[in-house]
Amino acid sequence: MSIFDEKYRVIGVEADRLLVRGVLSGAILTIVNPLPHAPISQEEYPVGKLIALSDPSDAAENLLLN
Repeated sequence: MSIFDEKYRVIGVEADRLLVRGVLSGAILTIVNPLPHAPISQEEYPVGKLIALSDPSDAAENLLLN
C-alpha cells in the first residue's frame, strides 16, 4: 500500500509541520510545510480531521487534499 492510498487523521499542528496518523496502518507521518510564508493553521487542519495525501508528481502545487 502506498502512502497515497490511505486516509490520515490529523494528530498535531505546528506552523511548519503537520503530524498525521494512518487510519488503517497506524503509521505516523510528519509533513513539513513547503511554503514557509503560508503557515499551516489549526483552523484549516483541526486535530481529528480526516485527510488524504496527493502524489506531488501528480499535483506539484497541492501536497494535501481535504
